[in-house]
Amino acid sequence: MTQLFYLKDCSSTNDEISKFLLYENSDFIGLHTFNQTKGRGQYGNTWASLAGKNLAYTLAVKTQNFLLSDFLFNYYTAIIIRDFLANLTDHEVKIKWPNDIILKSKKITGILIEKKKINQKNYFIIGAGFNILQENFDEISHAGSILSLTGKVFNLDDFTLQLHDFIVERLKNPPSEEEILNLFNQYLFRKDEISVFEIEKKRQNGIIRHADEKGELWIELENDGMKKFYHKEIKLLY
Repeated sequence: MTQLFYLKDCSSTNDEISKFLLYENSDFIGLHTFNQTKGRGQYGNTWASLAGKNLAYTLAVKTQNFLLSDFLFNYYTAIIIRDFLANLTDHEVKIKWPNDIILKSKKITGILIEKKKINQKNYFIIGAGFNILQENFDEISHAGSILSLTGKVFNLDDFTLQLHDFIVERLKNPPSEEEILNLFNQYLFRKDEISVFEIEKKRQNGIIRHADEKGELWIELENDGMKKFYHKEIKLLY
């Protein structure tokens, strides 16, 4: 059973989704708004969104449906959303480890996945914010929208319905863990390119080599050689 609910406005779709998981068979339940006032990003970050221009979307799925580890479930979700946006925009879309979606070197989508127990059932709560029609990002230099980067205009309702159907269908048929890991690395932003990183408030050149099944990123650093990092231990600057 899959359903998609709408709120005219809400603080956070990830927080509000529990109100819609009322029945024993509640699964693949989506919630969306075009006016999210207190969106949350990964690891305590905030997600700001301009009302009426962007989409905040959350999907609740039962964890019992998946044999994947949490890290690979996160990777697979990012792959699905990347594929949807690449198909829709007809542009190359990348995944910035661990959970941002990048178009033309700008962040257009952020993903936050949480595990929650609701009504005695365990769920993956998949939250994603999509920049769709916003034109200006003056205070956020690394962000952009589908409109600002491609010139394409999408109806928000149609976009949401297509997204929901696409994600649900793909989640019902996950590939092997090996294939997920290969695809994630195939789409990894700035993989095998010289980049600048901030590590313990110091800058160093390095090359992203791969992400592993434990959620860690392996980087070949100019001064320190091959090192692995977990999120928040390193920051990609450019």
